[in-house]
Amino acid sequence: MKAFHWCVAAALAATALPALARDAAQDRRDILEAEAALSEAFENRDADTLRAWLDERFVLTGSNGIPADRAQTIAEVESGEPAYDVFRNRDQVFHLYGDAAVVTGITSVEGKAGGEPFAADFQFTDTWVYRDGRWLLAASHATRVSTPRD
Repeated sequence: MKAFHWCVAAALAATALPALARDAAQDRRDILEAEAALSEAFENRDADTLRAWLDERFVLTGSNGIPADRAQTIAEVESGEPAYDVFRNRDQVFHLYGDAAVVTGITSVEGKAGGEPFAADFQFTDTWVYRDGRWLLAASHATRVSTPRD
C-alpha cells in the first residue's frame, strides 16, 4: 500500500512541475526590464522603484569595495549625492539558474559628486532571486573599468 501512495505522490508531483515552471525567456525579459527600471531610478532619484525591486537583504559592493545595504543604497538615491545625469547598462549577459539569475555587463555613468563632474564605466554583476512570485535584486557588485570609455 505504501508503494501505491508513493507512486501516486510521484505522479502528482511530476504533473504539477510543468505548471510551476516559469518561461526562461520571460524571466530574462522581466529581469532586463527591471535592470533598466533600476538604472532609471538611480538617474531620476526614484527611491520607490528601488524599494520595489531590491530584496530586503540587498547588498551593493561599490567600486570602493565598501558594502552598502538596501537602506543605505536607497538613502543615497534620495539624497541625490552623487547626482546622475546618465546611468545606463550595456553589453548585458544573462544566466538563469532556476530561482536565481546573474546579469553581468557595463554600467556607464555621468553626473556630479560633491559638485565635481564625473564620467566612468563599471563592470557589474547583479544577482537576482525569484521569491514570492517575483524577481528581486539580492546583490550587486561594481568594479571601475580602467580602459577608456567607448
